[in-house]
Amino acid sequence: MKQDNKIIFHFFGLLLMFNGGFMLLASLLSLVYKDGVTNPILISGILTLLIGFLLMISTKNHSQEMSKRQGYIVVAFGWIVMALSGTLPYILSGTITNFTNAFFETISGYTTTGSTILNDIEILPEGILFWRSLTHWIGGMGIIVLAIAILPLLGIGGMQLFAAEAPGPGTDKLHPRITDTAKRLWLIYFGYTAAETLFLKLAGMSFFDALNHSMSTLSTGGFSTKNASLAHWNDTPLIQYIVVLFMFLAGTNFVLSYFGFKANFSRIFKDEEFKLYAKFILVFTIITATIIYYNSVFSSASSFNHPLIFGEIEATIRHALFQVVAIVTTTGFVTADFMVWPSFLVVFFFGLMFLGGSSGSTSGGVKVVRHLVLIRNGFLEFKRSIHPNAVLPVRYNSKTISGDIVFNVLGFFMLYMLSFIVGALGFAFVGLDFESAIGVAASSLGNVGPALGEFGPAHNFYDMPQIGKWWAAFLMLIGRLELFTVLILLTPFFWRKS
Repeated sequence: MKQDNKIIFHFFGLLLMFNGGFMLLASLLSLVYKDGVTNPILISGILTLLIGFLLMISTKNHSQEMSKRQGYIVVAFGWIVMALSGTLPYILSGTITNFTNAFFETISGYTTTGSTILNDIEILPEGILFWRSLTHWIGGMGIIVLAIAILPLLGIGGMQLFAAEAPGPGTDKLHPRITDTAKRLWLIYFGYTAAETLFLKLAGMSFFDALNHSMSTLSTGGFSTKNASLAHWNDTPLIQYIVVLFMFLAGTNFVLSYFGFKANFSRIFKDEEFKLYAKFILVFTIITATIIYYNSVFSSASSFNHPLIFGEIEATIRHALFQVVAIVTTTGFVTADFMVWPSFLVVFFFGLMFLGGSSGSTSGGVKVVRHLVLIRNGFLEFKRSIHPNAVLPVRYNSKTISGDIVFNVLGFFMLYMLSFIVGALGFAFVGLDFESAIGVAASSLGNVGPALGEFGPAHNFYDMPQIGKWWAAFLMLIGRLELFTVLILLTPFFWRKS
């Protein structure tokens, strides 16, 4: 091992130490509930901690500076290291014995996708359900950002990692020091999780269900402790409204939450991405609710065994709002099977999988700010065709966006759509039908969770071919890290010596 690259493996050891620590937390909860899997989870945690400790000890004489290239390697492979170690609780406890299935479930957790191979979630031990939700919560804000917060203790600079973790536009900083930024983000993240847990408990959920769903909500993940997801509480509207609120907050730039806590509300309401994000949700909810209300198929959505009274305006608006927010923020919770809704809405929700929440949030997808830049640049192209000599810059939040950023957004969008097409072709190649192939490709790349066809909201991914699960896992990873961070590792020039 080259001296310069020891820092990479040192960081992998740090990630494993984090992962092992969270496994010990899951084993403690397992012990409290006496669910019978305390020892397997405990052994998983000890093994992960031991491997991480040995890696850190063997690379303690690492260099103090991390290059940008090393930062990309740490971020991309760091997620894989986390996912590989994260399979241990499933395998050792016997809840998921197939390694491919265990890796799929784990990478789906860390990337906050929420797709699952489990046929019966409710029979799982509490410790495993908690670990499953923890993978969401760890991945939500990014284990890399968490590690940045304590890197100064190790004498390592973290700016390169932050750039790789958040490569998109709009990465405003809360504090000049990146470590303080990470700490503030995690404080907000933890606070929201605690608040939602409390509210859900008061609304009627058990503490265990409230805690797990809060971790899934704030990470915009979608893992539930119930087979029917949030449809299990269709008779308790307050629970669903609480989840909608926190899904909305999780899909909002966390920097804006910070300004909100500082009572600087003008920064929130002047933010153009936030305004468009809120308008999208409002308009899409009205469209969905209107179509649902005037089509009787809503009452036939019995796949969750919670028939809904079609004429109830409140129920119609609530389920429309819930599904729109869940898809836009890429959380993936469901209160009904939208595959049995009118075909217009099925296609409509498929399109929403490409939207995504705000930059600086835990949601996946393209992100609203990129759509905003694309829309404005598109309109300016019409003006430029009429006034070719005019200087017409793209503006965002009253500031001129440089041409480099516009080209970056255009390049990202083209690469995203190309990845979707190649992804869908891959699923078609392994035997999925057209509807399922495009649905799973969009869902995996956008970290949404429920897809279309055979893998819609009422189904899971257990029957997907093994190679298809690995392909979906790859799309989840590149989608979670916004394409460039992972795909750049596949280019020859990245590995050439400068």
